[in-house]
Amino acid sequence: MSKLITVFGATGNQGGSVIKHLLADSTIMQSFKLRGITRDISKPSAKALAAKGVELKSADLNDEASVAQAIKGSHTVFLVTNYWETANPATEIAQGKNVANVAKKEGISHLIFSSLLNVTKTSKGKLAHVPHFDGKAEIEEYIKETGVPCSFILPGYFMSNLSQMLQKGEDGSLTWALPISDDAKFPLFDTAEDTGKFVKAAIKSQSPPSGKQILCATDYYTPKQILSEIEEVTGKKTNFYKISSEQYKSYLPEFMAEEMLENHLFIEEPGYFNGASLDESLGLLEEAPVTWKEFVKKSGDFN
Repeated sequence: MSKLITVFGATGNQGGSVIKHLLADSTIMQSFKLRGITRDISKPSAKALAAKGVELKSADLNDEASVAQAIKGSHTVFLVTNYWETANPATEIAQGKNVANVAKKEGISHLIFSSLLNVTKTSKGKLAHVPHFDGKAEIEEYIKETGVPCSFILPGYFMSNLSQMLQKGEDGSLTWALPISDDAKFPLFDTAEDTGKFVKAAIKSQSPPSGKQILCATDYYTPKQILSEIEEVTGKKTNFYKISSEQYKSYLPEFMAEEMLENHLFIEEPGYFNGASLDESLGLLEEAPVTWKEFVKKSGDFN
């Protein structure tokens, strides 16, 4: 009898990538069947998954009873939470704890959570306003405390966010203004494509699950390199400007300005992954992750 892998956020970037890569892996599909959790199982993207043989269920992460119905009978669960849905860290943390509690009660064999570092702790209190990182780190610690067999993927800096950050000039050039230097190291990650590659590695390599963190990025890139490769692919001229923290915040909605500022300051010091090498995590992969140049070519967002 096949074991069950349940994937939260099945129609989103991370969960969708997980389902895509698990479905394509003949070894995993010999032993497992897939269940996708999404709020609306009637939407076209959900129906497309059902057509591929994925069992679909809806769930409310705020309700333990609903979560219990969603993961009942599962061997492995992939969980991703969405801070930006409410921009309320307490809500996200409660949702993560609900899944952890139910996973413990249900005897789940492997809970894989999409986590991040605790910026406040890692920066020794210097950067204390990045709740979309800190909340996930708190969920990670809680999962470990429950004793549920677990592992964690830590997504890098989303490549898909970069096109929104570059300003297009009248001459077609692209300008990037940041409150950090052009040699800061961004661990770039094609979320919608590569999340599943790392989760598949967690499933195959973490047996038994050890609570290990897997760092999800193709490489570290400086802003200088990022802009240089955009120029190579598109032929567009690019510019980089280091601006003050106050200037940077003035470009952003007030509710998120301080958070985004400190998020970027964290990239420079002490580092998005606190200076950790990506080598061990990349060594777990069976398929190479998407490079920045490949992403620019396929996305068309910079043309």
